[in-house]
Amino acid sequence: MLALNFPTYNFKIKSIENKSYIWDEIRKKHIFITSEEWVRQHAIQFLIQEKKYPAMWMSIEKQFTINGQHKRADIVVYDKSLHPYIIVECKRPEIKITQETFDQIARYNLSLDAKYLMLTNGLQHFYCQMDFEQETYMFLESLPNY
Repeated sequence: MLALNFPTYNFKIKSIENKSYIWDEIRKKHIFITSEEWVRQHAIQFLIQEKKYPAMWMSIEKQFTINGQHKRADIVVYDKSLHPYIIVECKRPEIKITQETFDQIARYNLSLDAKYLMLTNGLQHFYCQMDFEQETYMFLESLPNY
């Protein structure tokens, strides 16, 4: 798999019928490795190992509804009162992060109301803090630690 702009993590990878699967410690099962899943698993480990967020406070592919349409957030980290705190949107490394991708995660946040957003393609990472009063977001150097 492609080397990403994250620290190196020790993943549990196994092969089944010549296909590679990675252990997802949040979902507690092996997941077929796509390039987006590779980015998602790195983002999960980044949040757990570098930022110290508890794995039990994370949801993967969290489904919600916006204007009657079902959507899924790649990763949602909850706060102590189980309110969405961070939304993470993961893209394949070959997908450029554009205004359109920022608009996507901002639309998701209209429903989820998280304080922080992270957008990554594994090579570039963007972090934002919401300003709900001004209805904008501010770019950050990184996410806050737990």
